[in-house]
Amino acid sequence: MASGVNNYRLNQAVLDADRAAILSVQSLADYAPRNSTHSAEALREFAAQLAQAEQIEKSIRQSLEEARASSVRAGWMMHNALLGAKAEVRLQYGNDSFTVQTVGLTRRSDRKRTSRTAAK
Repeated sequence: MASGVNNYRLNQAVLDADRAAILSVQSLADYAPRNSTHSAEALREFAAQLAQAEQIEKSIRQSLEEARASSVRAGWMMHNALLGAKAEVRLQYGNDSFTVQTVGLTRRSDRKRTSRTAAK
């Protein structure tokens, strides 16, 4: 019997081996444990609880993936719409207007001018 803190996920191979062992215990006709927690019925119930918990986890994981995909899609839709709005502001007000600055763009006159470098 394992002792200590049992707060980490068991390896799938261990769980598969445990399920196979439970089936073996259930096939023993004269199995009569002293502790009722170790009975074939209790083991079957624990296996059923695990299967149910795994199914719930799978469902929640799928819902989380769908929610994440929806969030990413909505984020891109908002971002692309804003890029279009910024382009519209430039078209409507011009590249050098103060309005361009209010939407987070740089005015044309505020850009650093390129300078020529002396030939060596």
